Amino acid sequence: MDVNRIDFDVVIVGCGPTGATLANLLGICGVNVLILEKENKIYPLPRAVHFDDEVMRVFQTIGIAEELEKKTHVNPGMRFVDNQDNVLLNWPRPTTTGKHGWNPSYRFHQPDLEELLRERLSQQKTVTMQSEQEVISVKENEEFISVLVRDLGRNKVRSINTKFVVGCDGARSIVRTLIGGEVEDLGFRERWLVVDVLLKKEMPELGDFTIQYCDSERPMTYCRSPKNRRRWEIMLLDGEANSEMMLPEKVWSFLGRWIDKNDADLERSAVYTFESRLSQRWRRGRMMIAGDSAHLMPPFMGQGMCAGIRDATNLAWKLSVALKTKEFNGILDTYQSERSSNVRTYIETAIRLGQLINTHDPKGVLEISENKNGGLATMRSIYPILGEGVGSTLPDNMIHHRGLIVSQPKLMDSVYFDDKYGYNHIFISRVAVDINRSKDTQEPFVFITTQNESSLEELLNDLGTNAVLIRPDRHIIGTASSVKEIELLGSFSYH
Repeated sequence: MDVNRIDFDVVIVGCGPTGATLANLLGICGVNVLILEKENKIYPLPRAVHFDDEVMRVFQTIGIAEELEKKTHVNPGMRFVDNQDNVLLNWPRPTTTGKHGWNPSYRFHQPDLEELLRERLSQQKTVTMQSEQEVISVKENEEFISVLVRDLGRNKVRSINTKFVVGCDGARSIVRTLIGGEVEDLGFRERWLVVDVLLKKEMPELGDFTIQYCDSERPMTYCRSPKNRRRWEIMLLDGEANSEMMLPEKVWSFLGRWIDKNDADLERSAVYTFESRLSQRWRRGRMMIAGDSAHLMPPFMGQGMCAGIRDATNLAWKLSVALKTKEFNGILDTYQSERSSNVRTYIETAIRLGQLINTHDPKGVLEISENKNGGLATMRSIYPILGEGVGSTLPDNMIHHRGLIVSQPKLMDSVYFDDKYGYNHIFISRVAVDINRSKDTQEPFVFITTQNESSLEELLNDLGTNAVLIRPDRHIIGTASSVKEIELLGSFSYH
């Protein structure tokens, strides 16, 4: 037996939304992937309930967006109200498609998403998934990593060799432990009772908006989920035992303001400790972490799962480049530097919202709002750019938009941009220039001129430039105006 054999290019530990998304994107890149999942089936009850248009765009790339959309509810926004139901802060979300080609906010049932992701995985020729697999240890050398795995179904242990390991194994990640490094506590920790119900009848009076009931004594949240699903989240106080708060009679006493046993069935109740944590080390050598393994945030923005999906789409193409070029330190160093600051912005904003929910202080409302609309404090969605990383070494005048995600226009043939050009590097230019790219040392680009695709003129106009280089995850590497700059951007390399 060859102990130095390489069984897979990438082993992913955990097949939740982050791990399954990463595996699907790597499959699109033709990477040989093994997913090791400890559980034997998808967890059947609700967990995450929200994602946004950026994330739906990733699902579009994978090929599940149309089916997933049928199972979602478009979220019109969130309102923060006081004890008398007066609106303190309004966060409206358009119910029409936006710049990414999708609605800005969706409510969903997580098992629906996971089923679609796994169905798509089964169609990926280079991806293998194995359930009931527990990772015991991970040992790294210069050329590969050995993963010791216990098959829980057969109680057998085996060793798997791989070039890279990515831990998508949650808050108690074994991979994060092996990577080491401190976990920064950003100061938020609260226990909340999460209750999911199935309505027995139509109850339009509950409304479609997410409602945050700001109360210094007992904050609560109401979420309108797809079909007859509804969720309430109730903050627990010091001294209240989890087991007591989860008793059906206690749960119904909390929900009595809105519904009773005649209106709905309890699907589940669970106590979660909402935390704000950010790992200080996302990678060591050939090992990386993503999703909840790398960060935790309060749920008040609905961005916890979204952040994990963004990790996956950032990392997938970089692993593909590293495998093709056999030089991984440079490109993979940009993973944490780009994603960590982006996640931190979401965490800090979610903490501010959580602090607002715990009070009805008008001053706090004004501090978190961006403007007043007819006397009403309103909030807009945030779109933080990536941190320092790919493209940062380009001249200053070429990186004004570096780290921004580009919009998704419809093209002349009414096909969306991402559907036509795929999960690739894309170079768009107003002028055709002669650019020589080495097939051996440089990642291939899809070159498009606006002479052949005039519908992209508006994209360049919005950026105020004559050319743009876009990564597979739709973020901008750089822009160019002069012919000289266009030639420089066209010759961009990661080495």
